[in-house]
Parts: sequence; C-alpha cells; structure tokens
Amino acid sequence: MKHVIAFDVSMGKSYMVIYNGLKKCIYEAEIKHTKPEFEKLRARIDELIEGYEDQPYIVFESTGVYSRQLERFMRDNYYSYCLLNPLEAKKQCDALRIHKTDKSDAHQLALTHFSVSRRETNGTDTLFQQLKSLSRFYSELDDELSVTRSRMHKVIQLTFPELEKLFTIKSDLFLNIVQLFPHPDFVQGLSKTIIKNKIRANTNKNISGAMAEKKAIALIEASQQSYPAVSSSDVLCEQQRSYARRYQELLQQKEQCINDMVQLAEKRSEYKVILSFPGIGPNTAVRLIAEIGDIHRFENNKQLNAYAGIDIRRFQSGKTYFKDKINKRGNKHLRKLLFLIIQNMIKQRRYGRNHIVEYYDKLKTQPYNKCHKVASIACVNKLLKNIFFLISHNMNYDYGLASKS
Repeated sequence: MKHVIAFDVSMGKSYMVIYNGLKKCIYEAEIKHTKPEFEKLRARIDELIEGYEDQPYIVFESTGVYSRQLERFMRDNYYSYCLLNPLEAKKQCDALRIHKTDKSDAHQLALTHFSVSRRETNGTDTLFQQLKSLSRFYSELDDELSVTRSRMHKVIQLTFPELEKLFTIKSDLFLNIVQLFPHPDFVQGLSKTIIKNKIRANTNKNISGAMAEKKAIALIEASQQSYPAVSSSDVLCEQQRSYARRYQELLQQKEQCINDMVQLAEKRSEYKVILSFPGIGPNTAVRLIAEIGDIHRFENNKQLNAYAGIDIRRFQSGKTYFKDKINKRGNKHLRKLLFLIIQNMIKQRRYGRNHIVEYYDKLKTQPYNKCHKVASIACVNKLLKNIFFLISHNMNYDYGLASKS
C-alpha cells in the first residue's frame, strides 16, 4: 500500500497527516494556505514520489470555498487526489464514540483510506468548474432580479401604476419608459409627437409609427387620469429610475453569462446531445452540463440519480412502513433545473413529439393516476436515464428510437 496523505480543511489552513503502508503516522502538522507553505508541501510530496517511485494517495473533504485553494494546488502540480463530499466523509469516518477535532478528522480520513475504495481525480480540466461558477452566478442574478422586480412593482404602484398596463413588463421599452416618466407629471406638457419619438427611440424593436403614436396617446390619457400616491418631487421617483436601471443591468448580465457558458460548453460533445432533446434550449443545456459536471465519472444512471437526489428513500421496520420519497441529498440546483426542464417540455408539447411528455400523460391517467409532482419526478428519472445513455453512446435524441424503448 502506498503512503496516504490526508487533510482536514478549514478556513485558510489545513491539518495534514502522512501514513505509511503499515498504517503508521510518520508526520503530522498544520499548514496554512499560503504560497510558502504550499511550496513546502510540494517538496514533501515530491520527496515521497522520488523515494518510493509512486505518488502517495491524497485525500481531503470538500468544504466549499475553503478547499478550493488546496484543489488548485493539486491541479497545478498534476497530483491525483480523492475529493470527498461531506456526507460521504462522515459516513466513512463515523465511529461509535464521537471525538471530533481537526486532528482526529485528518487521522480518520487517512486510516479509512486503507479500507475504503475512493475515486481519484486528476483535476486537469477546469472547464466544468468554470461552468458551475457561471451557473451559480446566473442563479444569483436571477434571485436578485426577482427581488428588484418586486421592489420596482411596489414603488410603481405609488408613482405611476398605469404604466404596467400600457407596456409589457420586463421589456426594454417598459424599463426605459419608467426611467423617462416615473410620474405622470413628467408626461404632461409634452406633445404627442415628442412622446412618440421617445417611444421609438427607446425600444430595440422596429415599432411602427402608428403603434408608437397609439402608445403615446394612451400614455398621455393615463397621465391625465392617474392620481399617484406621491408627488413628482418625491424620492420614490428617483428610486424607481434606479430600480429600472438595475433591472436592465441584471438582464444584460444574465444574457452575457449564458453566452459565456455556451462558448465553454460548445467544446464538449454532450452539449449537442442535450440540445437535441425537445424543450431544451441553449440556456438550460449549458446549465445542465454545469450542474452535472463530467457525466463520464458515473458508472450508470442510478449513480447520476443519486447525485441529483431523486433516488428513492424507503423506510420499513417491522410493521411500520413510510411512504417512499426522494432522498433530496444530492445537488439541489440540478434537481430544481431538471424539474423546470420537465415543465418546459410539458408546456411545449405542441411543437413536437416527446416520449417523456407521453410518459407524463400516461402516469396522469388511469390506472396510475399520479399527481403532478410525482409524475414530474418520474419524468426526471426517465430524462436522466436517456441523457446518460445518449451521451455514453454519443447519439442525438430521436423520438422514433426513444418511443420504442
């Protein structure tokens, strides 16, 4: 057995232990996540490689942002390593008596490595990490967008509520008009021609003169009828402008985020495979790749299901039976995205035949008569099974073949 190096990672530092093939600890110390300390670590690992002509096993637990420095060190020096998720590490290292410290955790990780089979990572490809970072940034932008939209709606009800009825909410034209006319007093005194020209100048669409004039007349009439809760000099008018500007910035950032993800994902063969599914566009395809990561690390679709957290959790003891539920122990972002994909497929059924939607319809009818969520999760399971099979065989989706399976 080769040497085992284990790390218990915390913020800015790690506790390291080295065990030889006889399961004896030959070194232990705390290292800080700094360049000089990592240089010493590299020298120590290289010394073991030169002395025993083989790289020692390296194992540590994923602790979010804190373990990323150690991961980069391993990638930069081309060391293979075992990265454990916290649940996996806890199950493997749990003992009858609880004695948890940084030192004991590092020793437990090293000792269990002699008896537990763990998957190694060489970490040479950072594409999936870049995709995941962009995907999480996209989710953050989406959350902020929802908050900004709610705030903007609240303020516009006080300054100029009629605007939401005149223009399509979320459109660039609506957001630009909100910034130009946050209060009906800003419209009064302007001619129909001036307002019409402002409308045409503040939309990316080729709006006709007649349509712009119609909107201008409606805007003037709305300003004359409106009785807002505040005056035009109120600070809420400037807040409304600020919210509208921020909303536009967030929309642009989301679009740029997806474009960056597409440029990265196009390098992978699975991108075209996932994109071939009806109801999946570039947006959801790249985010799906980002959340799944390298799908080839899974041996079968059951492991992929467990990673997504949709595998069945079953409990029975004696005469006690609990209703089957999904585990929800996997990637919650992936699980949410898969559920949304199924909803999009159901909504877009009129654009083409889809055997997953047909499976959903089958589950909703007698004798199955499943509720919407149960049927949707069953479809998620079927979707993952198909994605795994098609990517493994480098095949695009074909309804004719899928419907026969």
